[in-house]
Amino acid sequence: MRRTLLAPPAGSAKLGVLPSEESSVPLIPPETIEQIAAANDIVEVINGYFPLKKAGPAYRALCPFHQEKTPSFTVSPHRQMFKCFGCGAGGGVFRFVMDYEHIEFMAAARKLAERAGIRIVEAELSAEDQARHTLRHRLLELHAEAAGWFHQQLFKSQGAHAARDYLKNRGLGAEIAREWRLGYAPDSWDAFSGWARQRGYTEDELVQSGLARERDDEGEPARSRGSRSYDRFRNRVMFPICNDHGEVIAFSGRVLKADPKAAKYVNSPETILFTKGAVLFGLHRSKRALIDKQSAIVCEGQIDLIVAFQAGVQNVIAPQGTAFTEQQAHMLRRYVDEVVLCFDADAAGEKAAERSVALLLAENLSVRIVEMPPGEDPDSLIRTQGAAVFLERVAAAGDFFDFILKRLSARPDFATPAGRVRAARKVGGYAGMIHDAVLREAVMNRASQKLEISFHEFAKLVRAPARQRQESGVAAESAQAPLDPSLRLLALAALHDGAARTWLLEAPWKELLAREPDAAPVLKLLEANINSASTAALPAFLATLNTEEGNVVSALFEDSPPNNPLTIVQDCWNQIARRQYGRRIDSLKARLRDPVLTVEESRAVQKELVDLQKCLLDIPRPLSPPL
Repeated sequence: MRRTLLAPPAGSAKLGVLPSEESSVPLIPPETIEQIAAANDIVEVINGYFPLKKAGPAYRALCPFHQEKTPSFTVSPHRQMFKCFGCGAGGGVFRFVMDYEHIEFMAAARKLAERAGIRIVEAELSAEDQARHTLRHRLLELHAEAAGWFHQQLFKSQGAHAARDYLKNRGLGAEIAREWRLGYAPDSWDAFSGWARQRGYTEDELVQSGLARERDDEGEPARSRGSRSYDRFRNRVMFPICNDHGEVIAFSGRVLKADPKAAKYVNSPETILFTKGAVLFGLHRSKRALIDKQSAIVCEGQIDLIVAFQAGVQNVIAPQGTAFTEQQAHMLRRYVDEVVLCFDADAAGEKAAERSVALLLAENLSVRIVEMPPGEDPDSLIRTQGAAVFLERVAAAGDFFDFILKRLSARPDFATPAGRVRAARKVGGYAGMIHDAVLREAVMNRASQKLEISFHEFAKLVRAPARQRQESGVAAESAQAPLDPSLRLLALAALHDGAARTWLLEAPWKELLAREPDAAPVLKLLEANINSASTAALPAFLATLNTEEGNVVSALFEDSPPNNPLTIVQDCWNQIARRQYGRRIDSLKARLRDPVLTVEESRAVQKELVDLQKCLLDIPRPLSPPL
């Protein structure tokens, strides 16, 4: 046997295909998932959405996930997998239903279980998980009832006249208020809490929901006697915040009295139900229009969105802040190909747009910017001039790079060489985020001409951000970037050969692969102990992966097995080990050049360097390099 980096200790891989918490389905037993997968032939399921044509042992069709003229979407009845050789999409029956219908795993699993007549019996939870599950259910009930109570206060409370006048002045009449369940929080320290306690909710539940907040020693003891908490929302117009299933999970309250000490908007804190950066306001109402239009108009606030939606512009969403988060951008990518940013025409709006762009470009979304008239926002423009005028602005929205070049070239320092260099660096940073090579080159041509620098010099600025994204874990050149050749061959050998898989699973593979930046799909593949014969477990396993990981694993199953798989897996192991030692040695050599390094530190680094170089020499090179 060839020498390896470390002597392989006895051990085994983690078994099972139970989806993780990130899959939102920790309650379905793995045997039920496999039963659902086995009962739903992928050819029959996909044929129910659009017709497939027989092509040898497989079936083909035009890909539903991208535009194409020649069919490259292939379905394998033998492997129970689909794969598009055009856009790279791939997976099993669960992944297809999730991606095609834009739903989460739980919804896809229930849909397929119902199709096959299988009853899902949830697995028994631990005491901790049961408590969390019960609390989540309880807080959802509390938020639903709270939305109803705030809504009732808006229409029936004598103190709500200012709230009703405010909404009316913003163009939100009674009918719209009912449709969006808008509400009013009374000007009281405990009106809501008192009502909720009468409904049987405990003070702990009120605090954990975020609807009440604990008072500190210097808080408001006199105003909330008999309780350690008080109402978070007081004398505010209330906007319910829903998840994409339409369940109320938080609130946003708009102040009614001008008060320099009070925030204009107060949002619920993050809770077991609500993560601010993972929710898009209005998505539960607009997602069908987003899918149909393949374009999302992004408004800055809730009222902008509601006014636009009610005026017939329904492909709208709003982030829960002034700029997008990575989670929100990833979520939006499930529905659209294009984002049209419609932030306020001021310095804050411009900064919010620029902060959002990097994350949107990283999700391979095209971005346009609506330039609003000074002092106007979507709400005011639609109310004063109509939805048609607003839509004209949206249609005329320019590409983000035209927008940023126009803004930068208008600055006084742009006339100086230093100013143009600063502008070039900024634009180059954004250009490096573009995945599509043709589009990126077109942007680079346009930008280099506008910035009056050579294409070659500008290209240097564009490549650097791509490397930075790769090092920080953000998708670089393409979501379909291939696996490193050594990782790919190692995974293929383990997939197709029992001896190679056993050898690898007895080695410290987790430690080795954890240090490889793109090894997550291979790690998960080995943890689940999936092999090429696992046709029943494969669709369930693929559903636990994100889209990019699923595409990588699907491609592995399409590849032919390597010759001499045991030798290949050992050679690839050594190749990866040599690479990791090389990276560490380079890092130590760079540290030795640090002028502030003490003599003792320098000796310690040199000793480690010598030890690593000896270890590196002990690792045999493969007879036929896998690269």
